[in-house]
Amino acid sequence: MTTDPPSTAPSTAKPSVSSRFNVGHLLREPLLGPLVALVIAIVIFSSVSNSFLNPQNVSLILQQSVVVGILAVGQTLIILTSGIDLSIGAVAVFGTIVMAQTAGANGPFMALGATLLVCVVFGAINGGLVTALRLPPFIVTLGTFTAIQAATRLLAGSETYRVEPGVLTFLGTSFRVGSFSTTYGVVAMLLVYLGTWYALSQTAWGRHVYAVGGNPQASDLSGIKSQRVLLSVYVTTGVIAAIAAWAALGRIPNADPNAYQNANLESITAVVIGGTSLFGGRGGVGGTLVGTLIVGVLRNGLTQAGVDNLYQNIATGVLVIVAVAVDQFARRRSQ
Repeated sequence: MTTDPPSTAPSTAKPSVSSRFNVGHLLREPLLGPLVALVIAIVIFSSVSNSFLNPQNVSLILQQSVVVGILAVGQTLIILTSGIDLSIGAVAVFGTIVMAQTAGANGPFMALGATLLVCVVFGAINGGLVTALRLPPFIVTLGTFTAIQAATRLLAGSETYRVEPGVLTFLGTSFRVGSFSTTYGVVAMLLVYLGTWYALSQTAWGRHVYAVGGNPQASDLSGIKSQRVLLSVYVTTGVIAAIAAWAALGRIPNADPNAYQNANLESITAVVIGGTSLFGGRGGVGGTLVGTLIVGVLRNGLTQAGVDNLYQNIATGVLVIVAVAVDQFARRRSQ
């Protein structure tokens, strides 16, 4: 008795709805959710306000997002390594004071150099404490945040320093592209995103950052010097904080020790909403840019709708919780 071989003809059965639309697959695409949320927010607010999509208002949203958007790039690098930086905003504010004080006696270029040096030193201190002493990044940066904030007030004497128009305010200079007006600060922000995206996606350093954040033990076994990579990430974050300080003086030509009090948390908000996992190794600056725009669109749209700032904070907080919940769900699905 013989049996027929199994048929090799291709199956003509149609894929089920669940196989064509797999929620788990969508959740594994970190950029997709934030993009959908951004589009929905734009549609809602443009229907509420006729002026929401005006070129002037779009330019305003971009300009208001510059400082936190740049800081969020550095925050993305830290979170990709499964850390968090509570001090990055305080470092940038300290940089504005150094820049304003140095410029008076030594000129703007020396001021920019001094600011870069100071911010890099702060980044190296954070990175050194995390790598050499193996302290949790949350505790390290919480401590340095408190210390830097106090040092900023001591350095400034609780005074605000006026910055003369010129090199230090250059990133606030506007220019036109057709009928659309924007500033060089927006261009600088986009260049920071582009450069960081290239470093993360096209270089060995970027692959090592993801590896260290995803599984530090495995990265050590594969020959990656994890502690060196971590230190380089914190130093790079210092460089980014210095750029944010320069952009801050372009936005408002006053070095105020009390400025950007919530920049640390706002940068974390943009990163989390943008789909970068708090557990490290998943996400990127593309999502962070979208997350920054979501926060900017949300605040601008709610302001145009006449919603009180306190309710805007509530809405932003709820959005962060939802983003973290989605990240947790996606993480469980992938295990």
